[in-house]
Amino acid sequence: MIDFTIAEEKNRYRHTTSHIMAQAVKRIWPDTKLAIGPAIEDGFYYDFDHEGTFTLEDLSKIEDEMKKIVKEKLPVERFELPRDKAIELMQKQGEPYKIELINDLPEDAVLSFYRQGDFTDLCAGPHMENTGDIRAFKLLASAGAYWRGSEKNKMLQRIYGTSFPDKDQLHAYLTAREEAQKRDHNKLGRELKYFTTADVIGQGLPIMLPKGAKVMQTLIRFVEDEEARRGYLLTKTPYMAKSDLYKQSGHWYHYLDNMFILGDPEEIARKKRGEPCDESEMYALRPMTCPFQYQAYLSEGRSYRDLPLRYGETSTLFRNEASGEMHGLIRVRQFTISEGHLMCTPEQLESEFKGCLELAKYMLDAVGLNDDVSYRFSKWDPNDRAKYEGSEEQWNKVQDEMRRILQHLEIPFEEVDGEAAFYGPKLDIQIKNVFGKEDTLVTIQIDFQQGEKFNMEYTDADGQKKFPYVIHRTSIGCYERTLALLIEKYAGVLPLWMAAEQARILPISEKHIDCAYEVKKKLQELGLRVEVDAREEKIGKKIRNAQMDKLRYMLVIGDKEMEAGELAVRSRIDGDLGTMPIDALANMLLEEVRTLKK
Repeated sequence: MIDFTIAEEKNRYRHTTSHIMAQAVKRIWPDTKLAIGPAIEDGFYYDFDHEGTFTLEDLSKIEDEMKKIVKEKLPVERFELPRDKAIELMQKQGEPYKIELINDLPEDAVLSFYRQGDFTDLCAGPHMENTGDIRAFKLLASAGAYWRGSEKNKMLQRIYGTSFPDKDQLHAYLTAREEAQKRDHNKLGRELKYFTTADVIGQGLPIMLPKGAKVMQTLIRFVEDEEARRGYLLTKTPYMAKSDLYKQSGHWYHYLDNMFILGDPEEIARKKRGEPCDESEMYALRPMTCPFQYQAYLSEGRSYRDLPLRYGETSTLFRNEASGEMHGLIRVRQFTISEGHLMCTPEQLESEFKGCLELAKYMLDAVGLNDDVSYRFSKWDPNDRAKYEGSEEQWNKVQDEMRRILQHLEIPFEEVDGEAAFYGPKLDIQIKNVFGKEDTLVTIQIDFQQGEKFNMEYTDADGQKKFPYVIHRTSIGCYERTLALLIEKYAGVLPLWMAAEQARILPISEKHIDCAYEVKKKLQELGLRVEVDAREEKIGKKIRNAQMDKLRYMLVIGDKEMEAGELAVRSRIDGDLGTMPIDALANMLLEEVRTLKK
């Protein structure tokens, strides 16, 4: 009996299901080529070089064939081959992607295969002993995916699926997934008119509609005001810079593939091909703000009395994300971020790091995401030194210091190698979307190199010239991603303080419309965001529309309410609140806003 509480067992079960799916595909479409098919957190996928795309009808055919393979109870057998024989076998089977994988493996690598009936696949394993061990499965979707995740390679067809030890667990998962799809911001955010996209503009470039733009504006003002209270100085820096700036920071050498380059198209083409080129007039849209804010620091001489120096900026950034990675507002090519950089002495490092973490926690608590995050201590990978700058001694020293700070602050964290920035380790605050995909929401990074690279001197108390530590941080992260997560968490019913429309006034008939607009004016003068539904519709339909638009409060005006100077108040959360004087209603709403009620 498989134990799904053990990750290795669960992966073994789902990896075998992936092979069964690949076998079914090869039976139906023998000319389809195999790429890779791993187990993932919620199931598995397999990438295929297949003519055309897989339709829903195709997925149904594949499932039927998978059921036959399960019923055949084929033994799953492991065997190894030397490199030449392994390549010969894959050539015979016509699998070029497998040959490429073999050729990329170290000379001393063990080349293992798994065979089940008429199907053999290059695979490290492990697998179940028999195809009949798989009890319940479902194919979920198909999508395009570049071979090895690079847009330079061919677009393959990926099929996602999941499997469980029994039908009850599968049914529970599919039910939860259906609920998640209802909350998916990429669907719900469009339906509620938070944002849209246009092919003529491009992928990963969302258009924030008035409702989405208002929520982002509210969040931005909230963050900027709170940062000002905590001693941050606001900067406004350019969206682009010459290549010289990025060469000095190191981004030109470590981050170029993620940057949008501007300049002579022929010179840029040569650069991308790795050929000699003239970079003197190349510019790039900024992927981050740090080297720009360094120039603000360098605009005058600095003393230890000036430190810590905290710069904050609502930055528009540009990153050339791969097509297959983009999703709604979660991952885009142009985004807005609450970016900040702090220059401090070694003695100030822990207190400033603590201040950054306290600010991030305050923001996450304010929007209601604090209980949904986890903490990742992202370190360098000493086996991949080309990705990083600095010596092993420097990295170990700073990582030990960051670990000490995190332990002192009693932060529960997981250590992960290979996720650090090229200039220093990070504390990444991680969060999952409704489908369980994890992304970084907030990051706090310790930079032990850029101060010296940019000659950011300060005069210490002993009169010596020294270089500061730099802390790179966000307070609420990317606003577009945060909005996406909020739409999903609250199923579109955002907390009142950040909602684009905080209440809607519903006049019962035409004779109540003038009064409705008078009420709107009064509430707006108090700082509330209120609209009037003046359409010639029955009140029942107006209420249903307001509910579909996820309004928290509906304010009905009829003859009685107009005569009494009151409103009939309906709360989405608390139901019918009866009639209330306008001043009492305003005070109730303003208190809910003031206290950041969820």
